[in-house]
Amino acid sequence: MKHAPTFSEINNLFANGDSEEVWVKASEIVMRINPAYDFSVARTAFNDIVRLFRGEYPGYCPIKTLYHDLRHMLDVLMCAARLMHGMHLSGTRLTDNEITIIMIAAMMHDVGYAQQLGEETGTGAQYIRSHVSRGIKFVQNYIASKGFPSELAAPMEFILRCTDPAVDISEINFPDARTELLGKIVGSADLTGQMADRTYLEKLLFLYLEFKEAHFGGYQNVHDLLNKTRYFYVATRKKLDESFAGVYTKLSFHFQDVFGVENNYYLESIEKNMAYLATITALNKAEHRSMLKRGGIVKKSEELFSYEELA
Repeated sequence: MKHAPTFSEINNLFANGDSEEVWVKASEIVMRINPAYDFSVARTAFNDIVRLFRGEYPGYCPIKTLYHDLRHMLDVLMCAARLMHGMHLSGTRLTDNEITIIMIAAMMHDVGYAQQLGEETGTGAQYIRSHVSRGIKFVQNYIASKGFPSELAAPMEFILRCTDPAVDISEINFPDARTELLGKIVGSADLTGQMADRTYLEKLLFLYLEFKEAHFGGYQNVHDLLNKTRYFYVATRKKLDESFAGVYTKLSFHFQDVFGVENNYYLESIEKNMAYLATITALNKAEHRSMLKRGGIVKKSEELFSYEELA
């Protein structure tokens, strides 16, 4: 019997720290769309991207960016799986190839931060402006090298560009309406998945370090980034609602099917994060870090910040 989720079950929706557990959960969701779906290509890609993050992929170093890490990828993959299921239940049916394309794009959307052996300078965050174009090349070469069907590679450029914050989706020359839809799904999963993370606010400290390394954004210190994140959220909601046509709202169909409650728990989690951010930024700067308690992230980041950035 379906039931309204408990507090623990809601928290578990965003507990994506274990890669194999995430794969199992995502696979179970995809099988709600098509019980006969062939996971062979998606599973191979998943194994390889996890190896890449861990430094086990031939020719590459571990991915060292602290914000755009393995956990971020797993968050986006889980959100994409739930969103695909919600789209399916709302009447927008996806083909098996489209499911595979979305899964690969979700898993590899930030692969452009990876560094080949011999280019280990910095963490990879210096590629923030070019990571999407780097990622497109990696994914297209990867699909060809694995002998996967060429139709999986063809739409990747357009879909992955939807995850680039600097790109206006209206300026992407999609080859067809279906490719545009897939791009909106992946772009929505990227934004929604990361901002619903229970440690999203804490991880902003890591994001600041990436921006600093890339000389990007012009933030004076971490407090400046925290304050401006409220405006980023307003812009993000506008992008989700307008540029991405509100496809994130289809997540409620997934939760209706799973729990019998038509809630969008991703949106609720994001709004809780933003409400807590408002509480934090209303305080004196000296109190900001004491309010960020999850995941041991503050302690880890303190080793990487200068005194001026934390003062």
